[in-house]
Amino acid sequence: MTTLADVAALAGVAKSTASRALGRPDLVAPETVARVRAAAVQLGFVPNRAASHLARGDSGIVALVVPTLDNAFFTPIIAGAQARARASDLQLTVAVHPLDDADDIVDLGRLMRQVDGCILVAPRAPDVVVREVGAFGPTVLVDREVAGMTSLVADTPRAFADLAARFADDGHRAIAYLGGPEGSWQDAQRSAAIDRAVGDRVALTRLGPFPATFAAGVGAADAVVTSGATAVVPYATSIGLGLVFALRARGVSSPGEIVVSAERLVAEAIGADEVPAIDVDGDELGREAMAALVDLLATGADAGERRRLDVAVHWPETTPV
Repeated sequence: MTTLADVAALAGVAKSTASRALGRPDLVAPETVARVRAAAVQLGFVPNRAASHLARGDSGIVALVVPTLDNAFFTPIIAGAQARARASDLQLTVAVHPLDDADDIVDLGRLMRQVDGCILVAPRAPDVVVREVGAFGPTVLVDREVAGMTSLVADTPRAFADLAARFADDGHRAIAYLGGPEGSWQDAQRSAAIDRAVGDRVALTRLGPFPATFAAGVGAADAVVTSGATAVVPYATSIGLGLVFALRARGVSSPGEIVVSAERLVAEAIGADEVPAIDVDGDELGREAMAALVDLLATGADAGERRRLDVAVHWPETTPV
């Protein structure tokens, strides 16, 4: 079986240099790295990643923690984070922790002792709990902000404000916002942004809180109709889809009598080109969060950097009133 010593001999370098070239190429001259890698390919050598991480005093494993797997919003975030972790020679493990009781925090603390760092998606946990998790080790927050912690947020509050303002500009005088889960940080941000965007130009009805599910949208239909709203901005696309289904079942055209915003991919998938849509790049959110975590692990940089990623709004030519 080919060994690291064989690779080093073929490349004409010391075994320690070959090890660094394969495991920490940033510490070795580029031409040496290229020569060692060429030798490894020629000999069919596959390095032992676990041993490499052990030698550096780390596990080579990072965690991405989500509150549930029921919300499809998390799926592209996981995919993006995994791709970026792989590029950094890290293994990603995904864990579900809603952080709604003490036992869950203890379980997450046990996980954190076995990994090098964590990307945390915790939309509903109190700040004090999020900080407690952050104290376990290097942590990057996704889609919420807590003072003193590194975070990546998709700027959906601004996008939701743009949607509501445009609805008002187009003549809608009654708008409904279907809120998200109780205690959600993003829900509070989106609700406040919508309020600031429309001011007293429209009658704004806030409904909820709702879980981010299709069933919740179905259940909200009667309240939406009663509100008199002609435009609706739902917290999550799943809620909006349930609402549209229920409205059509009642003979209410949507879009038409009531316009319901959605995510762009969903709107395109159902052929609803006339529906205003936002475009959250979950893959980018995951990749950038992992890049931030890699920086924390590699440089020991101070935590606390906050970044907001732009969220595009796609508007049809007309939105019937």
